Amino acid sequence: MNAHRFLSVIVLAGAFCGMTQAQPAFDCNDAEGEVETLICNDEALQALDRTLSKTYARAMQALPEEDKASEKAIQRGWIKGRNDCWKADDLEACITYSYQTRIVELQIRSGALEAPAFVTLHCEQEPDKRFTASFYNATDPRSVVLTLANDQVIAFVTPSASGARYQASGVDFWTKGKQASVEWFGKSLKCSLP
Repeated sequence: MNAHRFLSVIVLAGAFCGMTQAQPAFDCNDAEGEVETLICNDEALQALDRTLSKTYARAMQALPEEDKASEKAIQRGWIKGRNDCWKADDLEACITYSYQTRIVELQIRSGALEAPAFVTLHCEQEPDKRFTASFYNATDPRSVVLTLANDQVIAFVTPSASGARYQASGVDFWTKGKQASVEWFGKSLKCSLP
């Protein structure tokens, strides 16, 4: 085989390997809707889908057997929520954020990330309930696990003019200096950090 032909085979093999690797974890032949079609045509979103697939598989191995059924249901709900990004003004940003937050949730829930030290907040409206915050500054996006009595929420950083603001469905947690304002499922709390 001459050198030119050999190089052509190498280039074609490399291109084929790149094509087969640059796919999401789901089959693009079965892609439905605007969101899945965009994922199949965007390398960055494909990479996020593959990362999520691996993170989900590791999480399912790490979770106790009794938690696996509920995590599967959460994943199905997440897929539905991701596919609702077609309604967003910025489709790609919505899909990206959806993947990033789900990956972080799975990493935290499965214990794949080392839990940081928590801080205890004192809230005027709930003086007898323990309220803690564990800040995960190395995740993308940054996140916090908030625990009030027996309720726990993972919230994600959002843009803020000052201080740090984290949000989740039903929760808005904003800190500035040693003060925190919290909207906790309809209840407003004013808290102080140590």
